[in-house]
Amino acid sequence: MLELKEITRKFNNIPVVKNVNFCVKPGEILGYLGPNGAGKTTTVKMLAGLLEPTEGYIYFNGKKITDDLVAYKEKIGYVPEQSELYPHLSGLEYLQLVGRLRQMPEDSLNQKIEGLMEQLGLSVDMHLPISNYSRGMRQKVLISGALLHNPDILLLDEPLSGLDVATTLVFKDILGQLAAMGKIILYSSHVLEVVEKLCYRVIIINKGAIVADDSVQQLSSLMKLPSLESIFKELVQQEDTEKSAKEIISIIQS
Repeated sequence: MLELKEITRKFNNIPVVKNVNFCVKPGEILGYLGPNGAGKTTTVKMLAGLLEPTEGYIYFNGKKITDDLVAYKEKIGYVPEQSELYPHLSGLEYLQLVGRLRQMPEDSLNQKIEGLMEQLGLSVDMHLPISNYSRGMRQKVLISGALLHNPDILLLDEPLSGLDVATTLVFKDILGQLAAMGKIILYSSHVLEVVEKLCYRVIIINKGAIVADDSVQQLSSLMKLPSLESIFKELVQQEDTEKSAKEIISIIQS
């Protein structure tokens, strides 16, 4: 189990994540939602061991991840919001680098890479520099790198960004099968429709604090609202979207 206890993160003494508490159990795909600037990516980076909480601790299977951060990171597959790749490397070379850093056996590493690239439609371009890749192709490389070592934990920050429809459908099926295998999956996204279909439980964070943590069905029943979109709008108190749209149309037509 992955657990956050009383996590606060400050930048320049300003809290961007405030006293956050939640856990993700094996076999669970947890949806992590919030508007821009709510603290989603900061939370994911702390879970990935890239940022240290200002206050509080993160635990994996009852132990602080800081007790052995290297061992903890070996269990993580991480897809960041931004595609942080080496543009001069080919897709094959990048994934070989990832596998070698994780000390994967060379024979099985190359077999896995070739299999992943074939299934994700990258075989033809695997020897080209990543600088030549489209956004969707780069995202496929990131996803392959996160899955390569069969991690216990998947931390996904807008993982479907730039993907075509076919790959999106495959990836959603992959996540469902990995959850059934007992993997811990945190899925951070702005795409409410995907989260509603993929995640049984969701957390909504606003201005650094959690405002909801429950199943979509339970939240809908308690709040008497029909969808995750309506729940989200209510909890983050977003402005009237129809009114805002009309004002934008008025501006561009003036």
